[in-house]
Amino acid sequence: MIMVYKKIKTYKKGFLDVGEGHSIYYELSGNPYGKPVLFVHGGPGAGFFYQDKQFFNPNIFNIITFDQRGAGRSKPFASLDNNTTTLLVDDMKKLLTMLHIDRVFLFGGSWGSTLSLVYAIRNPDMVAAMVLRGIFLGSKEEEDYMIYGAKHVFPMAWVKMASLVPESHKKRILEFFYEMVLSKDSQIRSKFAKAWETYEMSISKLKYSKSDVNKFLQLIKYEASARIELHYLVNQCFIPKDYILRNVDKLKSIPISIVHGRYDHVASPFSAYTLHKKLTDSSLYYTLAGHSSYDTDTRKRLVKEMDKLGELNLI
Repeated sequence: MIMVYKKIKTYKKGFLDVGEGHSIYYELSGNPYGKPVLFVHGGPGAGFFYQDKQFFNPNIFNIITFDQRGAGRSKPFASLDNNTTTLLVDDMKKLLTMLHIDRVFLFGGSWGSTLSLVYAIRNPDMVAAMVLRGIFLGSKEEEDYMIYGAKHVFPMAWVKMASLVPESHKKRILEFFYEMVLSKDSQIRSKFAKAWETYEMSISKLKYSKSDVNKFLQLIKYEASARIELHYLVNQCFIPKDYILRNVDKLKSIPISIVHGRYDHVASPFSAYTLHKKLTDSSLYYTLAGHSSYDTDTRKRLVKEMDKLGELNLI
C-alpha cells in the first residue's frame, strides 16, 4: 500500500544570502542524517508548501525545501532583478555547499523538472538520481500548449482568461499578461496576476473544482507567482532553444524516474515521452492525472519512486 508521509518535523530553517541582493528561504526536515533530497518547486515563482514534503519518508530522507529567488518567503519579494535560470542553478549549488552536501537526489515537478534537469546537466557529479514530474523543457511549443491548447478541454477557464485580452493581442496572450503584471497600477497588477493563476490552477487538476482553485489562490502568493512565471516564459526560460535535449548525454549516468499525468494540460505528455526516449537510464510512468502532483495517481507514483530510491545505496 502506497501512503503519503504526514507530520514531518522541520528541524532547521533560515535564509541564505546568495548575492545580487537576494536571500533564499530554506527548511530542513526529516532525518538530519538521512539521504539528502532537494525539492525543486515549480512555477517559476510558486514557492514550496508544507504539503510538498509528503512524498518523502522522514525516517530515511533529509528533506531540503527552498523558495527560489523572489518566491515564497525569499527576499526581496517578487523581484525579477537578477532572476534567471543560471542564477537559480547557482543558488541550488550554494545551498547544498552551505549544507556540506556533495551528492543529492533531485525531486522536481513542472518548472521544477526544468530547473532540476538544467542543474543536473551542469553538475552531473552532484546528482545521484532524479524523480521528475510534469516535464517542461522550456520550448515555445510547450508554452502554446498551455496557453492555447487547453481551451479544447477547459473552454470556460480559457474564455474567462482570454476575455481580458484585447483582440489585437489574442496571438500574444503571454506577452500581454506580462505587460499587465508589470503595470505601475497596483490594481491592474493584482487583477491580471490573479487571473493568470486562476487560469493555470483551473486547468491543473484532473477534476476541476472552483472551491479548490479558490483555496489555492488564498494559499499561494499569486502576485509573485504570476509575475515571476511570466518573466521566465516570455524569456524562453533563459535557456537556449532545445538546451536540455541537446545536453542529455551529460545525464546518462543518472537514474531518472519520469512521472507525467496522461491528461496534463499545463505540460505536454509528449515532452515526457521525448525526454524519456533521449535518456537511456530513465523510466516513464503515465498516471491517471492532470498536471498537479496532488492528483491521487501521480502522488502515489511519486511516493513509490522515492521509496525505491530510499532502498538503494546511491548515496
